[in-house]
Amino acid sequence: MLLKTAIKNILGAGRRTWLNVTVLSFVFVLMVAYNGILDGFMKDAITSAHEWDTGYGQLWSEHYDPYDVFTLQDAHEPVPAALNQFIIDQSVTPVLLSQATAYQNGNMQNILLRGIDPEQQILKIPSHQLAEDETGTIKAVIGKRMANTLKVRSGDNLLIRWRDRHGVFDAREIVIASVFDSNTATIDAGQIWISLDNLRQMTQMPGEATYFVLSKQCHIKQDIGTWAYKDMDFLLSDLYLMKQSSRIESVIIFTILLVVALLSVFDTQTLSIFRRQKEIGTYVALGMTPKRVTRLFTLEGTSYSILAILAGFIWGTPFLYWFLKTGLKLPESYSEMGLGMRDAIYPVYQPASILMSIILIVALSMLISYIPARKIAKSNIVEALKGKII
Repeated sequence: MLLKTAIKNILGAGRRTWLNVTVLSFVFVLMVAYNGILDGFMKDAITSAHEWDTGYGQLWSEHYDPYDVFTLQDAHEPVPAALNQFIIDQSVTPVLLSQATAYQNGNMQNILLRGIDPEQQILKIPSHQLAEDETGTIKAVIGKRMANTLKVRSGDNLLIRWRDRHGVFDAREIVIASVFDSNTATIDAGQIWISLDNLRQMTQMPGEATYFVLSKQCHIKQDIGTWAYKDMDFLLSDLYLMKQSSRIESVIIFTILLVVALLSVFDTQTLSIFRRQKEIGTYVALGMTPKRVTRLFTLEGTSYSILAILAGFIWGTPFLYWFLKTGLKLPESYSEMGLGMRDAIYPVYQPASILMSIILIVALSMLISYIPARKIAKSNIVEALKGKII
């Protein structure tokens, strides 16, 4: 009976009801779309990291620190015997790093040489382009960002200078065999990939590596000798921190929007109780207890959110579907940030996120409706019959 009465009352309120429903439905759809963008970005960034950079875990030399360039000269060790079979099975691939300088058209650019096995299948780096041919030319592959920086294309020659493990400088021309396009700037900007054997020979570091990339099938989950195991939580910690920061920002934004939206519900319920005092007295005269009348007005306020969610599904579903197909277009400069961004971010709608938004809106609507209605439960029955509860 309470539910039927509540529905009749809010439908009879006319414009006030549909104004509240419109505002709440807009906030609901906006919450779903924004959370979908965050989830879509994280999915793209993590997938791109798996495919291009981190694999599914890594083993680092004890001297390796990617955030300290001064340690790179010493960040290499011989490959441990325990990993030889994994390398043969191609479930682990070694990578060797060395600082260098590239010269092109009179310009100088500090770079990082990365040596990788041409036959590896773990990362999407087109390493097969690095296989040696009869000419003995050192081949290299670079990303689109690096190609734009150096102003080179596939087939161009590039002069590089490096220093070997003994501190002796040497220089040689390399050929750009391929230019790849990746969302992950950490393996592109300032990076040149060459054959692992070539880099070992150039730096006089035979049989050494800086870190190992593990495939999804590799079961190594612990340190091996001086090689430190890094799991995905560690390798993707920057992304997780950024997601957490974005979630905090979204909480602040939607708190403000919900306060504005629910304020209209609060005002509507307060005004309704003030104007309907005789109706409340009639309910009590017909046998309703003040607590049941309180529940009735609380249910009315909650019904606004339920109607808003239904309305949001009606008009929001085609909108969110269109948004899913078109995505959020990003300026070209965003791809330079190294966050795994594509030209557009496509949302991913998680059922748990949608359900959380629904629960939040309904719960807050229930609370904001109960606050003005609770005074009814404390009213005197005789005064309620006279229409004087406030």
